[in-house]
Amino acid sequence: MRSSEAGRDRDRRRFLAAAGAVLGASLAGCVDGREPDYEPGDVPDVDGEPRTAEEMAAAEAIAERDVREGVSPLDDLAVSDHEFVLEDGYEGATVRGTVSNDGDDRIELVEVRVRVYDENGDQLGRYLDRTGDLGAGERWAFAVVLLEAPDDIAEYDVAVLGTPT
Repeated sequence: MRSSEAGRDRDRRRFLAAAGAVLGASLAGCVDGREPDYEPGDVPDVDGEPRTAEEMAAAEAIAERDVREGVSPLDDLAVSDHEFVLEDGYEGATVRGTVSNDGDDRIELVEVRVRVYDENGDQLGRYLDRTGDLGAGERWAFAVVLLEAPDDIAEYDVAVLGTPT
């Protein structure tokens, strides 16, 4: 093979490798490109104290903030109910509720995302809870720990995503 042909083959392999990497990266987000449907939630007037330093350290250890790649909205998953709850101790402000798998197949990974907002509508943070292997017709009770002080949270919204088997 002449050196010019070898150079073209090398360039073609580089192009194909780069195109494959770009395609893979574009597919790594939502599987079908749909955005999750967030459902609004009310935050009642609560008289809650901020966490102590020890309680905050414990809450930070269990609060989930990193979303999983490859989850997307699934028609078979539904948030059945949800509410803002002020727990005693380190849990503090939480959103609790139930997710149901209304489909005929097991869902490999289920992720509930909660966004919290202040009185001006500015997003303060995003938190989540997740479980695996939610069978057809099954329900899962979730609890999302929020790290903001209860008095700072004016509203929240919640969405559920998943990864089918």
